[in-house]
Amino acid sequence: MAPSSRFSLAPRGSFLLTVALLVLLLSHGTHGHGAGLSSSFYDGSCPGTRDIVRRVIQDARVTDTRIPASLIRLHFHDCFVNGCDGSLLLDDDAQAAIMTEKNVPANDNSARGFGVVDGIKRALENACPGVVSCADILALAAEISVELAGGPSWTVPLGRRDGTTTNIESANNLPSPFDPLETLQEKFRNLGLDDTDLVALQGAHTFGRAQCQFTQKNCTAGQSEGALVNLDDVTPDVFDNKYYGILLRGRAQLPSDQVMLSDPVAARTTAPIVRRFSGNQKDFFRNFAASMVKMGNISPLTGRDGEIRKNCRRVNKKPY
Repeated sequence: MAPSSRFSLAPRGSFLLTVALLVLLLSHGTHGHGAGLSSSFYDGSCPGTRDIVRRVIQDARVTDTRIPASLIRLHFHDCFVNGCDGSLLLDDDAQAAIMTEKNVPANDNSARGFGVVDGIKRALENACPGVVSCADILALAAEISVELAGGPSWTVPLGRRDGTTTNIESANNLPSPFDPLETLQEKFRNLGLDDTDLVALQGAHTFGRAQCQFTQKNCTAGQSEGALVNLDDVTPDVFDNKYYGILLRGRAQLPSDQVMLSDPVAARTTAPIVRRFSGNQKDFFRNFAASMVKMGNISPLTGRDGEIRKNCRRVNKKPY
């Protein structure tokens, strides 16, 4: 873990205080929702929740360095469809009339880490049966994955419940690596996310891999379409701001990343933010954390809506 990607104790404490204040503001209505979420939601019912999630992810990282980037992507693709309700985790289930979102083009043979989520759920069910939702597991796993990779930590609002349906039409409209900038902006704006959120959240591509078929250069001779390339060829497994320097050099792997500088509308919208984050990692970290909270507040199910799944891949069986 690169020392340059960590804060000293005093700035980090100040940073966390800033994010905590943002949580209080953002948890009251991002995209018209978010009320009912609280960072202390499980303090009484399952106080070891975060420690359990962290332990399972740490164990998974030993054999799979890609897992932190994979887990944060699951949270993205969940929240962008139906809101943050764990719908992405559901498998096909003819009896429950559920068609999985895992097979849409943006997820098929690409979204991964479901086994780790299963492991987290089993551990939490052993400790606190029927308490922690799969949607909250994804939110916590995303934050912990970023922190373990050297990025910021933030206070995660909790209390989401799990959905009982999927939305294939919406899943088919997830942001694509080939979307032009205006299309990306529209997709983010439709969820209450602005240009700063777009540039900050795309910064999650500072770690992880992508299949070469989705990159600007495509696959070289002899490479299969599924061959993996580093999204950040400088520090591929560290969460830092070097991704933005790669964009400034015109070397982004994904076309949807480079358009934040090269698209005709970028100069007056996203390009200044890219340059700002490239020159100031603390600024990027602060905005990334705030945007993650904002995204995590998209249309959550709370109160008596939804359910707490016993198995993240299946809705709970109803008595007849």
